[in-house]
Amino acid sequence: MNSDFLDALTTLEEDKGIEKEIVLEAIEAALISAYKRNFSQAPNVRVDINRDNGEIKVFARKQVVEEVFDPRLEISVEAAKEMSVRYELDDVVEIEVTPKDFGRIAAQTAKQVVTQRVREAERSIIYSEFIDREEDIMTGIVQRQDHRFIYVDLGKVEAILPQSEQMQNETYRHNDRIKSYITKVEKTTKGPQIMISRTHPGLLKRLFELEVPEIYDGTVEIQSVAREAGDRSKISVHAEDLRWTLSVRVLALEDKGFKRLSMN
Repeated sequence: MNSDFLDALTTLEEDKGIEKEIVLEAIEAALISAYKRNFSQAPNVRVDINRDNGEIKVFARKQVVEEVFDPRLEISVEAAKEMSVRYELDDVVEIEVTPKDFGRIAAQTAKQVVTQRVREAERSIIYSEFIDREEDIMTGIVQRQDHRFIYVDLGKVEAILPQSEQMQNETYRHNDRIKSYITKVEKTTKGPQIMISRTHPGLLKRLFELEVPEIYDGTVEIQSVAREAGDRSKISVHAEDLRWTLSVRVLALEDKGFKRLSMN
């Protein structure tokens, strides 16, 4: 590891928002595990990455004792004072034990840690973006399907359209563009999971808000939506504007006739 790697971490921090110090601390922790795994040494070690030049050193940490029972974990007062007269009983002495070929292991470990952190950061960004889109509609492209789900590409993530949320009178084909309603956004170990629906009443409500200017600008307020997906729907609206002949109107429409609007 060298200064170029540190420069790369600085660039990563600027581009992805991943704090450089947090990444370095994660690499140090991973290198401790790698050292123990590859060199079968005592567990009390510390790894230090020089923040200026990237140099990596491994230190064995031993407690100063009067009588040594385990030389891997302990060091006598006499031996400690030969290293420095400042050491006292119960102090911890650090002795460098960096293996000669540790650089190769360090490079592999650092790459794994950085890759993991970048993936986590990207997942976090996607989650933050889509959690704000919950109960909203988005247009996606059908990618594939199985007996349970249809998988829809929303650009940065693949959403799941369960069979129970699919309209019975619709056929979904590869590369079809469909509008869907985001019902749930969850964090998982594999990244954000986006659940969508084609039957939710909220889809109809949001489509009307987008397509009807009076609803979009708030002149008319949608009070409730009753929907039998693929068959018919009713929307109750309210308006304070006296230019409306009724303060409350009920709009009934054939849900099948609304298919084209909601598909595009």
